[in-house]
Amino acid sequence: MKIEDYELLLKLNEIGTIRGTAKAILISQPAVTQRLKYIEDYFGETIFLRTPKSLVLTPSGEIVLEHAKQVVEQELALKNKLSKSSKEVQGTLSIACSSLISQRFLPKILGEYTNLFPNVTINLVTGISEDIRRNHKDYHVCIIRGEKLKESTSIRLFDDPLYIFDTEAFPKDTLKERPLIAFKSDDSMHELVDNWLYHHQHQIKPVRTMTVDQIETCKQFMKQGIGMAVLPKSVSDSMMDEFPHIALELDGKPVTRYTWVSYQEGFRELPQVDQFIKMLTSEKFL
Repeated sequence: MKIEDYELLLKLNEIGTIRGTAKAILISQPAVTQRLKYIEDYFGETIFLRTPKSLVLTPSGEIVLEHAKQVVEQELALKNKLSKSSKEVQGTLSIACSSLISQRFLPKILGEYTNLFPNVTINLVTGISEDIRRNHKDYHVCIIRGEKLKESTSIRLFDDPLYIFDTEAFPKDTLKERPLIAFKSDDSMHELVDNWLYHHQHQIKPVRTMTVDQIETCKQFMKQGIGMAVLPKSVSDSMMDEFPHIALELDGKPVTRYTWVSYQEGFRELPQVDQFIKMLTSEKFL
């Protein structure tokens, strides 16, 4: 049995379907099915019952899964211990990063990091901050938007003001009624926008809301005149001179999205983690 086989069992149990697991780990569905059959043959036990809706652990499967957790945890602990004992910056650095940060800022930072520390293996997962929060203990470092992780050490990297853009002007004395284009994000982002719209309903009224998957799609829809879009400064500063916009403010204060780097106690003792956090916190984002 390889460590990857134990990790596959944990991922199958977490997601609950073979199809979803295959999509998450970027291999084909038949390949996942074949590997699961190999594992079950190895132990001589059925680990999961295949139901129409999801995979269900058998009693034997529960025992195997507990063993898998221990194997994966021990493997990570061993790698961390070896990394601490080495003077050279090496080992594995696992990062979970907000999609926006990974698109806008992370390529440059990781490019510099890998040039300085070529012997470090980078494991990177990107997604919305809400999903990262749920699994934050699986990573050395989490870069998230919104509220900080209370269970971890968190350093605020930058504040990202929000603006509402449109191809049409924002009149001061009349109600603006236009479609609103939103992009997939975590609940805290939507709450900020909804709260601001509630307090400015005399000024702006979305006639309907369209939701797209990516922030870049949202920007392109807005640029084509399809509707308004609320965007953070980090991805819209180049649009300030081209499109009408207003800053989101409440009680005279800007409505912002905070960006944090979070890590669990003890992880910064790992040289590869410490160097990455130093690089992040010295970066000028906006």
